[in-house]
Amino acid sequence: MKIITRYVTAELCKMFFLALGVLTLMMVVVGIVREAASQSLPLQHIVRLLPYILPDALRIAIPVTLLLAVASIYSRMSSANEVIALKSAGISPWCILWPTLTVAFFLSLFTVWLNDVAVSWGREGTQRVVVSAIEDVVYGMLRAHRQYSVPGLSISVQRVEGRRLIRPTLSVQQQGDHPAITIIAEEAELIADLERDVLRLVLRNGAFDVDGQLTVEFPDVQEQAIPLGTATRLRDLTTHPSSIPLIRIPEEIAAQQQQLAELASHEAPADSPAPDGDGDVQDASQKHEQAWGRLCRLRTEPHRRWSAGFSCLFFVWVGAPMAVWMRNRDFLSSFFLCFLPILIVYYPLLAYGIDGAKSGTLPPWGVWAGNLLLAVWGFILIRKIVRY
Repeated sequence: MKIITRYVTAELCKMFFLALGVLTLMMVVVGIVREAASQSLPLQHIVRLLPYILPDALRIAIPVTLLLAVASIYSRMSSANEVIALKSAGISPWCILWPTLTVAFFLSLFTVWLNDVAVSWGREGTQRVVVSAIEDVVYGMLRAHRQYSVPGLSISVQRVEGRRLIRPTLSVQQQGDHPAITIIAEEAELIADLERDVLRLVLRNGAFDVDGQLTVEFPDVQEQAIPLGTATRLRDLTTHPSSIPLIRIPEEIAAQQQQLAELASHEAPADSPAPDGDGDVQDASQKHEQAWGRLCRLRTEPHRRWSAGFSCLFFVWVGAPMAVWMRNRDFLSSFFLCFLPILIVYYPLLAYGIDGAKSGTLPPWGVWAGNLLLAVWGFILIRKIVRY
């Protein structure tokens, strides 16, 4: 029995690590190319992205490569009649299944951790790299296209000479009570001030135009500070539920529940007279809806990460008995026959459960629906190969 266990585990590890290395490398390259294209990052900053993109690539690659390894091992063993030989010797097929299921269980725990690391540390690190490269990014875009635009901000130039921007035009769109501002100068220079978290634009000999109503010329040097959050194409993910580490989610849920209670306490009683205007009522209703939506997303996030991580175990729970049952020597055919129903049924169910839980129409544990279906499907398949 120990020989069989060691044999299955060794074959699984060899195939799994080989496939994982190839698929992870492909996904890392795709991730780097995607970030580089969207942010126009220079080469030296692209290299710094590697450790932050790796957890994101691994958390996606591990379940798929584990299923591929399982399909390869068990389809070959079944087609070579090794499973029949075991059963004829009075040995249950469980002896070749439990080592793989054990490995899948621990890999599931590791993948849960990777899910947590990828969406918190990985995304935060990627943003730090992009923010630290903002000066090079903006200069690169202006040299190539003579324009750099993000929501609410646009910079265009006539040309770029070294670090000098010739005839720059800075346009800041209206935001709330702040009017739209257009600045035209003879020349300018960009300086990233990471300590102050701003991108400084040093302008010389130009004019300010405030919402087309006021124009002020300046013959000397003027400085315009642009927050790095505004100057980049990145969103602020520090408070987004999908970017909060699992260990902090309970306290975030408690804080959100307290905020909802405070909003409810400020609502007018049902028998109180109606207010003069509907503006305050709509504003309070909108705040309550946003707070409730964030609470639903916070409650969903732990279930989402755990269910996604444990897809490793449920993929093996289905893939191993299915590969044995099909007895197909071509492991790629076995893999696609195992993965196609997962692709068609499991992932849509997962997406539906996540959307429903985030909107509050489904309970948070609804994200486990796809895993539950795989559990039932795998149980039926295992019964078939054990009994017959």
